[in-house]
Amino acid sequence: MLKFIGDWLTNKICETAMDELTWVEISRSALENNIREFRRIIGPKTLLCPCIKANAYGHGLIETARIFLSAGADWLSVNALFEARMLRRSGITAPLYVLGYILPEGLREALELDCRLVVFDKDQVRDIARAAKAAGRPARVHIKVETGSNRMGVRLDGLVEFARFIQKQKLVEIEGLATHFANIEDTTDHSFAELQLRRFIEASGLLKSAGISVSIRHCANSAATILFPQTHFEMVRLGIAGYGMWPSNETYVSFVKERKNNFHLIPAFTWKTRIAQLKTVPAGEFVGYGCSYKTSHKTRLAIIPAGYYDGYDRGISGGYVLIRGRRAAIRGRICMDMLMAEVTDIAGVKAEDEVVLMGRSGEECISAELFAQWAATINYEVTTRVNDRIPRILV
Repeated sequence: MLKFIGDWLTNKICETAMDELTWVEISRSALENNIREFRRIIGPKTLLCPCIKANAYGHGLIETARIFLSAGADWLSVNALFEARMLRRSGITAPLYVLGYILPEGLREALELDCRLVVFDKDQVRDIARAAKAAGRPARVHIKVETGSNRMGVRLDGLVEFARFIQKQKLVEIEGLATHFANIEDTTDHSFAELQLRRFIEASGLLKSAGISVSIRHCANSAATILFPQTHFEMVRLGIAGYGMWPSNETYVSFVKERKNNFHLIPAFTWKTRIAQLKTVPAGEFVGYGCSYKTSHKTRLAIIPAGYYDGYDRGISGGYVLIRGRRAAIRGRICMDMLMAEVTDIAGVKAEDEVVLMGRSGEECISAELFAQWAATINYEVTTRVNDRIPRILV
């Protein structure tokens, strides 16, 4: 039986997706496998904090969170207040770390939801202190130190003074120290990542020398967690690899040079739809907007109800879908709500046949990485852009 994970916005529940034209299947066993693999490599003492922002990288926020926690995760990280709100309303009580900025008006709610907050600015800290007073409860904060990405963060030369400023605020407690790697996934030369790690260790040392206690240090994303045990510290913030996708080809190449632990990721995401119409088009006819494709022979077309509104990138070039385990090349431009694929050489195709947009059919597979190549982007964007309204089905 297929079970609907839940719409990201309404969290409604239904039993099947048989009346849906387009849906995403999420493999529970794959998600569980990936969390268990990371628990194995970080050990029992390091906190495991998967990132489930952006609708759990497109996999469905609530049920993914539950699966991760049941499989052994300790914390969860989100980017925005509304994500934390949804998790708490669904009954999830695990520690939540909010990676992104929260407006002053939302800080009291964030504290009432028992969120850990990232800090990097004095005005922000003042707002948090006022919110903590209004909420009547302490705020646990994690200082984001700048080590090389030049996004949110406090520079090393101002770190101790910033931490002492926090200590002066009533009901604001420094719980963590964090940073984020800028160039650990895109290269097999990890010299810049090593520089950032040295800066992070220096930051930790500066706080310790100043008598400022930090109980949880964390900097490791997926790539760092896989490649460099020295980045694990007290917590790792697992990202895309929790969903069974490698952060990059370079990460995989770096890993396989020393494959010693049989580490194995399983993709959890399959995107499907159905054929809405079959039609035969004579040779010399145009297909789709802009007359960008012209048939060279009598062509059998499948009209497929998925387009760029659904998250199927309009810029895809050279792509195909899978029908009855065979490749069906996309013909013409991707439309807002549909696309066209050639099935001339695929026997027995019928209207309402299943179409795999991403995932496996028979011996063929369209991975998120392959899809990303067609769209000139990365696997992160591919799954997160699949429209939230499309149901996620737990299989």
